[in-house]
Amino acid sequence: MTDTQLADWRQHALALESEINNVVVGQKRPVRLITTAIFARGHVLLEGDVGVGKTTLLRAFTRGIGGGYQRIEGTIDLMPNDLVYHTYLGEDGRPHVDAGPLLRCGQDLAVFFFNEINRARPQVHSLLLRVMAERTLSAFNREHEFPHMLVFADRNQVEKEETFDIPSAARDRFMMEIPIAVPADADIMESLVFDTRYHNADTLVERVKPDVLHFDQLNKMAVVLQDHIQASPTLRRYALDLWQALKAPHHFGIKVDGIDTSRLVLAGASPRGMSMMLRAARVNAWLNGREAVLPEDIHAVFHETIAHRLVFGPVYEMRRTEIARELLTNTISAVAAP
Repeated sequence: MTDTQLADWRQHALALESEINNVVVGQKRPVRLITTAIFARGHVLLEGDVGVGKTTLLRAFTRGIGGGYQRIEGTIDLMPNDLVYHTYLGEDGRPHVDAGPLLRCGQDLAVFFFNEINRARPQVHSLLLRVMAERTLSAFNREHEFPHMLVFADRNQVEKEETFDIPSAARDRFMMEIPIAVPADADIMESLVFDTRYHNADTLVERVKPDVLHFDQLNKMAVVLQDHIQASPTLRRYALDLWQALKAPHHFGIKVDGIDTSRLVLAGASPRGMSMMLRAARVNAWLNGREAVLPEDIHAVFHETIAHRLVFGPVYEMRRTEIARELLTNTISAVAAP
């Protein structure tokens, strides 16, 4: 029965991807990676400039899986309680309290998007990270549960004033950081700029077939999937070799142009990060119709699951994206795959 279930779920997952790709064009790789995160049940950082369609992408996915969608903007004056409740004066002149974005959908919350999370203060980060880890929140004299919630967050990477970078330990709570770039294809860009179909996000999202998957079944699906897709001892050894190489790249002869790698990485991928990498690799294998993880499945998610976990010295931090990309690419080249 498990094989039949997994084959059926895979067809639904691919159908969901097709629905999303029909409305958010030129983003096939981010769509695949978000699908992977959904089935691996991992929270996600999104990397990309303003206006590349991150909100539309997440709303489209939420329509496809069902459940509630909530979004909040990071601002310098945002406080932790703003995620929990909203106070206002009613028409009767008396104060009223409404549920905030975390509580508004109750247990049906499926996707929570924190836009420009680094504009919010560390106290806000702390609350969000606790909810991400525990999927519960105490408020209004009772415990609220979020069993199906995935958190997506992006960072303002242009402006540095009045921003609060997420510390490395906090970044480790996110399974992936997925880059979403402006499509390079000229025809796609022309369509996005001049075709009015892409100018109304609400209309685009409504074109996605609703409930292709059921958000309240994804946790069960994920457990079955992780138990069924195998990772051989040889493959596990390969993953550990990659981890060791990142902890001491100079010992493996891994080079980054113009940089002494013995002084580059102060902390590499965490054990939790490597575990999440294997979870994502299993999902990638399943989406490609395999019952066992191959090295190419690790390669497909390696950068997105590891890059944001690397900790560089301050002198290299400004070049984080460029250095991480070269370091991880060279690590895969240096460590022999089985």
